[in-house]
Amino acid sequence: MGLLSRLRTQLVSWWQDIPLPTDIAANFQMWHEFDGTQERWRTVRTTAPETSITPGAPNNEDTRPTVEQPSYNLVTWNVDYSSSHPAQRLTAILSHLFALSPAIDIIFLQEVSREALSSLLSNLEIRRDWFLSDADGILPAGQSFLTITLLSKARFRETIGLSPVWRVPYTSRFGRDALCCDIFAPMASDAPGPTRIRLINVHLDSLPIQPSLRPQQVSASAALLRCAGRGVMAGDFNPVLPADADVVEHNGLIDAWAALRPNDEGFTWGVRGDEPFPPNRMDKVAIFGVKVEDIGVLTPAFVENTGRVREHEDSDSVVWSDHSGLKCSFKLVES
Repeated sequence: MGLLSRLRTQLVSWWQDIPLPTDIAANFQMWHEFDGTQERWRTVRTTAPETSITPGAPNNEDTRPTVEQPSYNLVTWNVDYSSSHPAQRLTAILSHLFALSPAIDIIFLQEVSREALSSLLSNLEIRRDWFLSDADGILPAGQSFLTITLLSKARFRETIGLSPVWRVPYTSRFGRDALCCDIFAPMASDAPGPTRIRLINVHLDSLPIQPSLRPQQVSASAALLRCAGRGVMAGDFNPVLPADADVVEHNGLIDAWAALRPNDEGFTWGVRGDEPFPPNRMDKVAIFGVKVEDIGVLTPAFVENTGRVREHEDSDSVVWSDHSGLKCSFKLVES
């Protein structure tokens, strides 16, 4: 990590009012939305609220009524870059997500291949209804896929505006990073302004390689959440070694599944029985300073070569992904 990169990160962090650890180098990028008049994706100017907070002392002189805090609905899904028909599979996943009720506000995708990304960028509902973290069609150097975060326009355009989006490179054998952004909950009764909630989309290092770098990666993300005061880290945690077992709790985060469903296995990978490793809860939601109200597994179906969705597998179909999706709803916990 170079000194100039750290200094640049601190400058942008100050200028954009983004609280970050002092020892990281972040790669800032732009949100994108589709411009229907020009038939192209364009960058979106981001605007931070005039006043945002991390946890602090209440203002005893403030007589504003308590604000009913909204719930945010998030889905994370590793969409499997290596199986055949990536475009058809991703289209089927998105169609399934768009039909869910209540509506999804935030989508975290991992393992988005170049072909899947092209399909995502041409999807009519995506173009109409979503902001994308990445829309240039370019994968990172040496990478076969990337993570992408999507925010619902219906939820975020008319609220407080978009904050910047950025990536923090991990110490990683595979070039992985944390894809970060902040959203802002409505003004709480004891706060001078909207409350920051940090979102971190992750795809931690794969495979049971010793020593595991995943504890370092979770630690780096936990530091990002603590700087913001509140947030959610979700995605593919790849917990395949004993060192990964308690890494969430060890970093002061709460494993949302374990908290809400302690007696359920919650496997998101390996349930078909034909994978090289045993079933595992690969995908997780870790929280800090927010409350998860509900969480559940989204089971993939199958898609034919024609693109038609099937509930059961046959010789002409392929499963949407080797991972199941994970859906959760969370809200701000007022101090």
